[in-house]
Amino acid sequence: MAKKQKFYVVWKGKHTGIFESWGDCKAQIEGIKGAQYKSFSTFVEAKKAFNSNYLEYKGKSKGKSELTPEELLRIGEANMNSISVDAASSGNPGVMEYQGVDTKTKKQLFKQGPFDEGTNNIGEFLALVHGLAFLKQQNSKRIIYSDSRIAIGWVQKKKCKTNLKPSSKNTAVFKLIQRAENWLKNNDYNTPIVKWETKAWGEIPADFGRK
Repeated sequence: MAKKQKFYVVWKGKHTGIFESWGDCKAQIEGIKGAQYKSFSTFVEAKKAFNSNYLEYKGKSKGKSELTPEELLRIGEANMNSISVDAASSGNPGVMEYQGVDTKTKKQLFKQGPFDEGTNNIGEFLALVHGLAFLKQQNSKRIIYSDSRIAIGWVQKKKCKTNLKPSSKNTAVFKLIQRAENWLKNNDYNTPIVKWETKAWGEIPADFGRK
């Protein structure tokens, strides 16, 4: 399935305007203190936002869809006594990084990268295993959220089933994959891995804001 087009509004950066790729947007905000930017799913939304004030959009959840009261009741509220993980890659494959945050406060608990080459799914997998190890080390009873069904499945199978081929650019990433797989094979854990319900709760708190 083709990746959906995104439009990036930059209110404060080297140049302001509407950009059609994360790479173009990133070029405008890198090194700019207090850069103001946000992504939108359509050009109409982006144009409306650009002609408005950034503060009207700052901090608003992305990704929510209209759900029926019955669906919301079934899903319930997110468990704030948890951590959330996410990954981001500029291209697929491309420069990749991942992080874990406290779901309630969004305080960053760990972060790795950026790495020269990886994929979003690899990052999601590594973030989940890192989160599991982090919680086990703390003897924490918190749950862990991920918005990636693929990564959750890989963790359950204890295998990162990526199609990315090893190369000189991704040596560090494949070393982490091997380390993560070994950890899963050699460690027991009781931490529940739960799918983050984006449609009901908005973007996962660990989101990098590049979607």
